[in-house]
Amino acid sequence: MVDSTMIQTIHINDLSEIKQAAQEFLEQTQGQKVFLFNAKMGVGKTTFIKALCQLLGVKGETASPTYSIVNQYEGKDHIIYHFDLYRLKSVEELLNIGFEDYLYQDAYIFIEWPEFALPFLDDYTTIQMEANEEGKRSLHIQLKSN
Repeated sequence: MVDSTMIQTIHINDLSEIKQAAQEFLEQTQGQKVFLFNAKMGVGKTTFIKALCQLLGVKGETASPTYSIVNQYEGKDHIIYHFDLYRLKSVEELLNIGFEDYLYQDAYIFIEWPEFALPFLDDYTTIQMEANEEGKRSLHIQLKSN
């Protein structure tokens, strides 16, 4: 049985609030390490993950792993893996990049387009991002565990 608990919704009125929203997000999800980001293209998944990486102590530039599938960053206290699974066509492709090995590390794992990763995950936090016509964004955060 899967247990789902809504943690909260965070609102971002414009991009100047993204760092504050990322800080609030980290406070609300303390102790969690695996995060699944669901949203339409262009809503701001990567931008929000970049803000999270900065707050977790990543120095230097972070970028979307759209073509590399995964980027690794050194945070203050943990390694951070940022996956973008948009281009994958099957679970087998995910296995071929050694996805399961990443899960056994004490690292933060941020996954965009996570559908193929779900069979490998027990405990994770899902973030459903939405944007309205004015560019305001909402992050609906839900903790899931088996």
